[in-house]
Formats: sequence, C-alpha cells, structure tokens
Amino acid sequence: MAKMYYQGHGSFRLTTDKGTVIYVDPYAGKGYDVPADLILITHEHYDHTAVEKVNCKDSCKVYRSGDTLVNGDYKTFVEKDVKFTAVPATNKNHSIDKCVGYIIEIDGLKIYAAGDTSTTEFMPKMADMNIDYAILPTDGIYNMDPVEASKCAEMIKAKTTIPIHNKPGELFDVSMADKFHCEGKKVVLPDEEIVL
Repeated sequence: MAKMYYQGHGSFRLTTDKGTVIYVDPYAGKGYDVPADLILITHEHYDHTAVEKVNCKDSCKVYRSGDTLVNGDYKTFVEKDVKFTAVPATNKNHSIDKCVGYIIEIDGLKIYAAGDTSTTEFMPKMADMNIDYAILPTDGIYNMDPVEASKCAEMIKAKTTIPIHNKPGELFDVSMADKFHCEGKKVVLPDEEIVL
C-alpha cells in the first residue's frame, strides 16, 4: 500500500508499494533520511525548494515547475511506477506561469498536490478525474484560507482531502485545520505517516 508521510508546512513524502520514494516541496520538518527516487517542486519559493535536505539516490531526479510547465503546456512524466502531471496553480502571490500543482498517480491512486494556490479554473475539471486525495494549502496569507479551500474541495470532489500549509513559520496549526470543512476531510499531523 502507498504511504504518505507529512513533514509539516507544505512538505510531504510519498512511498509506493514497490518502494519508490517521492518528496514534494521539501523544506519543513524532518524525515528526509529515506533515499529519494524523485523530488517534485511546485515553485521556486525558498519554503518549497530545500532539495539539499533530502537524502537522494544516485538515480534521483528533480522536477521543478520550469521542467513541467513549458510555454503554457502542462507536461506529463513517468518515472518508475510513478506518473505525474503538472496542473495550474496561482494566486496574487504565485504567478500562473511559474507555479504548478501535480496530479501524482501511484498504486492506482490519484493524488492532487496543489502546491501554493488559491481557486483555479482547472479545479472544477477535477471533479470528473476521480481524485483519491487532494492536498490543499489553507494559510489565508500566501494562499487561500480554510473557507476558500473548503469550497475548492467541494469542486475537486476528492475522496479524501488533507489541509496543509496553514501557518507560515510553523509546521502545522490545528486551529486552522479545524476551520477547513469538507466531506472526506482528514487531518494529518507533522511526523505522521498514513496508509493511502
């Protein structure tokens, strides 16, 4: 079974059933010791790009937003048993031509890693994509707040939605997570690993 380990802030690690390890937006917390096969960066802000923290295999590949969004074209890649597709991410703090989210497909699951964003025109289209997990920012400063994120969750219609990135400078704020509401909500705390 695939697993998700949450480091805190916007950082998490996915592990496939075959043992492929994917880090998304490394920066916060701990848990970077498991050797990486793949690192996905949603945008170039410092709190999403601490690749140097990750213990990388010799064959590890790093994909940044500039690799996955090229001239307005959102690219799809396959690495080992992982398929991932860049999708739009944007708000007043994050330019649509420099930021992406990812739909990551592992072990028959579709995981939407939103990156830093607010509501996008693409989100309603995800309702028909059978997203299993949506991982959404909720800080209300650099991204959408919990109320807007709750509305996005309704649009996306993932089976499970996990609020993250909810208090700048902190790994996690439970009080902010309490303000996020949707069917299938799941709160994951820093240094917690769940089976997907």
